[in-house]
Amino acid sequence: LRIMHMRELRLRTPSAGAVSVVKTQQSSVSMRGAVRTAGSHSTQQVVQTALLSILLLFSPVQHLFALPGIGSGTAIAKELASGSGSKVNKDPQSLLRLALPKQGKEVRELQASLEESQDNLQRLLFSNANSAVGKAVGVLKSKEAAILKQVPSGRADEAKALLSQLSEGVGILKSQIVALQADAAISTQSKLLAQLSSLEEIIASDYAQPTPPTEFTSTVPWLKGRAEVAMTIKRDGEKFDVDGTLYDKLDLKMVVDGYSAPITSGNFVDLVQRGFYNGMHIQRSDGFVVQTGDPSVEGNGKEHGFTPPGETKQRKIPLEVMVRGDKQPIYGSTFDDDGRGGYASTMPFNAYGALGMAREEYDADSASSQWFWLLFDSDLTPAGKNLLDGRYACFGYTVEGARLLADVKEGDIIESASVTRGLDNLIKPTSSSTAT
Repeated sequence: LRIMHMRELRLRTPSAGAVSVVKTQQSSVSMRGAVRTAGSHSTQQVVQTALLSILLLFSPVQHLFALPGIGSGTAIAKELASGSGSKVNKDPQSLLRLALPKQGKEVRELQASLEESQDNLQRLLFSNANSAVGKAVGVLKSKEAAILKQVPSGRADEAKALLSQLSEGVGILKSQIVALQADAAISTQSKLLAQLSSLEEIIASDYAQPTPPTEFTSTVPWLKGRAEVAMTIKRDGEKFDVDGTLYDKLDLKMVVDGYSAPITSGNFVDLVQRGFYNGMHIQRSDGFVVQTGDPSVEGNGKEHGFTPPGETKQRKIPLEVMVRGDKQPIYGSTFDDDGRGGYASTMPFNAYGALGMAREEYDADSASSQWFWLLFDSDLTPAGKNLLDGRYACFGYTVEGARLLADVKEGDIIESASVTRGLDNLIKPTSSSTAT
């Protein structure tokens, strides 16, 4: 494929008839005037960019991904939420912890040491894992009081119990690592990280989350904090085959984050609670994304998004993206539009099964009910070149069953979707006419 010598490459999705144009000239690639690669970039990188533009085409035609600019910057993957360094943090639980507000440096230090231990254990680097656990032991011994100061007064007892469990657990973990008991150590490590997540959630529980702008909350629900969604996918007359294991149904658990995307998350949780996605088909599955949410594909009207009962127009939501370290999201603009292209995103598209909101290519505020799971591939989305962060809203992660998405195909059916936790965090619109 001699892209370097082609003046224009037209890419077509046969099912939708959508056309995207990638203009290439020598060693630069341009799409919407946003992407520029230096002359030193290899032909392989240019090919990857072109392939991404194919994979990111949405079906139906009303929802197209544009190929945005390639981000830059340097960061340690486990320290920053975006994969903008030499490695990419692909752990959804770690990314969710990193996205929690109101976490002090002592908690982040404990998290970093436990995640470092986890990483080394998975690679059977016992000496390195033992060293990282030693750091965690040190934090728990010397900084417990500082951690407890971050905890809401009414939940101090819960936090103390968790810190006690963590202290006991790291001792057990250390002995398992010394004995080279890999399976037992990995199991203990998982329990410790789950306890750490609970501790961090307690610390964040009294966070004074900013209310989104009134222009949106008057017509659209929003999520304060987080919620969990359970989803079951079935296939008529066939079983799912995931790496040789057969399944009658696929059960998924997703965490939706209202701290970084309150409007997007609230809109999604509201639609799940309404039963909007129950019985809906998977409308796109191409190995890169799994997408659904267009009622017109199901034969329910001509609109490609959700129309509230009693109304004639779709409910649309703005593009909502958040730079790591900011207090509030950016609305209606990409990171590039805001002059911060390449900055780390609070909720990056790093994990397999990340949840993203679909929108029209040239209208940032056109999202409604269509959304997708991103089947993250580090070869197609290399570190430092994440093409979605800051341009599309990532509003959560699949924390259980993500790898099952590998065999989800177009035509499979969402048997059920329900909010299993956090429904009381959903704030209804202030306008009485749209609150139902």
